[in-house]
Amino acid sequence: MRAALALVLAAAALVAGCGSGADTSTSTAPAAAGTAEGFDADAAWALIRDQVAVGQRPAGSPQLQKLAEDLRAQLPNGQFEPIPGEPGLRNIVGTLPGTSPAIVIGAHYDTLTKPKGFVGANNGAAGSAIVIEAARALAAEQRPAGSPQIRFVLFDGEEPAEGLPAEQTSFYHTGLRGSRAYVEAHPNETGAMILLDYVANKGLKLPREATSTPPLWAELVAAADEVGAGDVFVKGTGPSIVDDHTPFLKSGVPAIDLIDWTYPGHSLADGIDKLSRASVQAVGASVVQLALNLG
Repeated sequence: MRAALALVLAAAALVAGCGSGADTSTSTAPAAAGTAEGFDADAAWALIRDQVAVGQRPAGSPQLQKLAEDLRAQLPNGQFEPIPGEPGLRNIVGTLPGTSPAIVIGAHYDTLTKPKGFVGANNGAAGSAIVIEAARALAAEQRPAGSPQIRFVLFDGEEPAEGLPAEQTSFYHTGLRGSRAYVEAHPNETGAMILLDYVANKGLKLPREATSTPPLWAELVAAADEVGAGDVFVKGTGPSIVDDHTPFLKSGVPAIDLIDWTYPGHSLADGIDKLSRASVQAVGASVVQLALNLG
């Protein structure tokens, strides 16, 4: 039942951290241990709306800290993990029991510090909402004995403390504060990492992000086909993106980044009116099915 995860781990040394190349791998996913029918796109949509209603919520802000309390309560066994050297910043980690190494499903929940009034509907809120609803769906599943632990991580401090990512000399070091801290705090505990970033926009199309581990991406595409969402995951390779999956890749963990880089995620246009319930459903169901297949 863990053949798919074993395949991903075996390929890690060859592909972790690669920056280019076409995806020519094929899927060897086993029959699913369950189904993704439990994913609730309407509940995820409501959670996106609730986050957007908070307004701009950069890392360390009072409004984000208050929101974090609400998000933590919605994750199974939700806990805060402080980010060393970043007072007031904290990751939110939920856990479903299982064997080690764990599958990590993550997104960031902070927003940009500018432009003023940025609400981050797709760039922050959507990924976080889908992670939480995926956790609820997976918690309701009767996974087989020996299935891997699943951790649901909402990263704080993904965005830089000042300015836009494109304005940074090294976004890897000024941003990604939560994911870098998580990887450092949990060495050798992750078998595969699935990151959700720009995943809810209308007309969503997701090629493989160039650094994403090809065998794990192939498993995702196979899972999407199982739930009828295969048209979202298009053939070909997108650009290389430094994102919250990057620290995992650097540590040798197979990781994938679901991100539609054509979406204007750094502008005031990133409002809930640009999003689609159908995209939320497609991504959420695919990720749930992938986790079931890997377990």
